[in-house]
Amino acid sequence: MVWLIILVGWFVGRRRLLGDNAPQVLSRLSFFVASPALLLETLSKADLKQVFSEPLLVAAVSAVFTGLVFLLISRFWLKRSLSEALLSAMSSSIVNAANLGIPIAAYVLGDAALIAPVLIFQLAFYTPCYLLVLDATTSGHRATPRRILLQVFRNPMILGTLAGLVLAASGWRLPSLLAEPVHLIGGAAIPAILIAFGMSLGTSKPLSAADGRRTDTLLATGFKLVLHPVAAYLLGHFVLGMSGAALFAVVVAAALPSAQNVYVVAQRYLVGVTVAKDTVLATTVLAIPAMFAVAVLLG
Repeated sequence: MVWLIILVGWFVGRRRLLGDNAPQVLSRLSFFVASPALLLETLSKADLKQVFSEPLLVAAVSAVFTGLVFLLISRFWLKRSLSEALLSAMSSSIVNAANLGIPIAAYVLGDAALIAPVLIFQLAFYTPCYLLVLDATTSGHRATPRRILLQVFRNPMILGTLAGLVLAASGWRLPSLLAEPVHLIGGAAIPAILIAFGMSLGTSKPLSAADGRRTDTLLATGFKLVLHPVAAYLLGHFVLGMSGAALFAVVVAAALPSAQNVYVVAQRYLVGVTVAKDTVLATTVLAIPAMFAVAVLLG
């Protein structure tokens, strides 16, 4: 299903049916409008007791470790700017927990709720942290506590996350007059992301040497599909003593491909777009073999 929507976007982009700026418009629609609504609705229904458990710790530590190592490599070995290194680190450590993670958890692991800790960690904590730093590094202003606070209240994805967590913690529910529009608007987030991503594929060649970012993409792909699940396995098995289905679930979750939201963020800040786009494509193609390898290795 995901690839069919991407294919539609590719066809639309090749035909230029929506104009040259359509990928940016769709990405901004997702970032500023649809994704915040989706975050609010998803997080408001989360069981926080189930979320704050050992799988959350594995998801958090393995992602932060993978992203931090790649950030250092990108910044000090590849000599990228801080904002570009941040986007590349996101590509290497943020998984597609929504439109791929949920169906895989449901049909492969047998319980869609198993992806919830990863989803909540990324939506509520990990991605907002990146967005705050990106706001500070791309705005041209020194990051003071006042500016950081203002950035929080100006970033719609962070606001959607905070509102969803407040609703989940309090047990409140939006009145139907608000819940229905939020649901409909949030439903546009994933299609808009995938169509915009597909359109971008029709305008450039993946892993092009001319872009000068082939090394970045290959490293980010390797980190995402190898280092991230290995880190999850080592932490889950040797530190937390996890085994069997529980260990398999956290390792498979870490082996998911890079999230399309990374591409949306790259388009929003106009930095690291090539690495984000190519890493999402490469990891999406290679994720199924990677998860099959996890299944074989873990028996």
